[in-house]
Amino acid sequence: MSGKLYLIPTFMADSEIGEVFPENNRSIIFSLNEFIVEELKTARRFLRKIGYQKPFEEVKFNILNEHTDLTEIGAYLKNLINDSSIGLLSEAGSPCIADPGSELVKLAHQNGIRVIPLVGPSSILMALIASGFNGQNFVFHGYLPIDKKQRIQKLTELERNIYKLDQTQIFIETPYRNNRMVEAILSACSRETALCIASNITAKDEIITSKKISEWRKSPGDWNKRPVVFLLFK
Repeated sequence: MSGKLYLIPTFMADSEIGEVFPENNRSIIFSLNEFIVEELKTARRFLRKIGYQKPFEEVKFNILNEHTDLTEIGAYLKNLINDSSIGLLSEAGSPCIADPGSELVKLAHQNGIRVIPLVGPSSILMALIASGFNGQNFVFHGYLPIDKKQRIQKLTELERNIYKLDQTQIFIETPYRNNRMVEAILSACSRETALCIASNITAKDEIITSKKISEWRKSPGDWNKRPVVFLLFK
């Protein structure tokens, strides 16, 4: 079986192509006629930005997002099994982290299909390596509970694991709820715990700042509608 599933990272900000995207990625993408994407509009915009020239009416797009029935995605692998390679695109950054692409990759492995991750930006890893926190023992939790009480309980649990396990805790939030997340962190965590806020990674207005909760309480900032990765450590 020669068909391959390529995991294609996309831009996280309005960056220059050469700054975040290896030339080899473009060569591979230009050879593909089928993609699995979260949203059709943003996928097409990304492809045109990197110079993809094929007419979209000749390209097959399969949708895989939170509304997709996961019992039906096996059909997306049909052409892979028939030796035609396919690209899996994320909405932003690398695929399969906090998105449903991992379910497709699991099926690919079960069917003996080769999975090839392409090099590109990942906000989670870039935030971690820039935080100064423990990069040997860390956990990514995705989204924390929305309910205020449950969120505080979860933050208390994460803080406990920082000191008990020497473990960096990483999570994200929907951008319009960022400020409420910061308020919850500053309320739930002790003043000596360290918080890193990594915002708009790879953008010109990128901000990555690590400091104690006591310092954040003096000036929490405004993170509304900005993509942010939150990290907690000691």
